[in-house]
Amino acid sequence: MYAIIEDGGKQYKVQQGDKVCVELKDLPEEQQSLEFDRVLFYKDDETTLVGQPLVEGTKVVGKVNGIAQGPKLYPSQYQRRKNSRRRIGHRQKYLEVEITEIVRE
Repeated sequence: MYAIIEDGGKQYKVQQGDKVCVELKDLPEEQQSLEFDRVLFYKDDETTLVGQPLVEGTKVVGKVNGIAQGPKLYPSQYQRRKNSRRRIGHRQKYLEVEITEIVRE
């Protein structure tokens, strides 16, 4: 069983037990779970549901594991004929979520 969810303008294919890094959100510190209700596609052994645009009555529940960091990126700035170069480092922060269940009502 798997589902395709949308969060933060991006789509993720998730199954139970997967760890997904989604965009960082401001959550209360006591909140340990996260629900994704924007399910675009749902498939299990006997059912395949394609949302138009969303699959009604389906949600994905995940446990928040904490903040993760992406790879270090080095974008550069360059101005020609001016002997000007600049190297900047950036490391994006993500929210790591472990998918606990996919609920179909």
